[in-house]
Amino acid sequence: MALNLDEYAEQRASHTNITLWAAEVLRAQIAAGKLLPGTKLSEQQLASSLNISRNTLREAFTVLSGEGVVSRYPNRGVFVASPGAEAVREIYRVRRMLEPAAVLWGEDLDLARLDAVVRQAREAKDRSSVEEMAAANQAFHETLVRMSGSAQLEQIMSRVLAEMRLVFHAMSGQPDFHTHYVEQNADLVELLRAGRRAEAAEAVRGYLDAAEAELLGHLSAEGH
Repeated sequence: MALNLDEYAEQRASHTNITLWAAEVLRAQIAAGKLLPGTKLSEQQLASSLNISRNTLREAFTVLSGEGVVSRYPNRGVFVASPGAEAVREIYRVRRMLEPAAVLWGEDLDLARLDAVVRQAREAKDRSSVEEMAAANQAFHETLVRMSGSAQLEQIMSRVLAEMRLVFHAMSGQPDFHTHYVEQNADLVELLRAGRRAEAAEAVRGYLDAAEAELLGHLSAEGH
């Protein structure tokens, strides 16, 4: 479970709260698919990798547990969470509030970044890489919320995306779940490019409704 923390070193140096920093690092690793649902998180290995005390790590676990990203079991330890149906519903409640609003009113429209993510998604689709399509989809929606210009909303979305990555893992055997959103994302960019923000916001709502229904249908079929 050794983590490559080079990309986080500068962030740690400037962070005033090491507990929150550790939580951010673990959340990012989960969002990136590096720590999968059901993985037991070793205190000894993670504390060593993060160069923090076990007490600080436990405090970070408490933060992540409150977000639903990890689950704590007495006498068993801490595990990366495996979200069920109610967690999916809560994720989409939050997303329906954040994403359409960012699309409709966001001040920092970054079409170049959205275009780049769509290209990555199409290349992943051509390679039939479900993992890369999922990662591109995460990046796309993260960029939408970044349009808000709000650091606090970005932090909320980062927590949601960490949970979404766990949900996506349940769909790893369903590549079509990801493929049809590649072109929907591309269509959304064209609406934004044309300045048709109200239509884009409505399209995002419909997109999220359809994705939630598909996820819940899959979880129900799997008995979750």
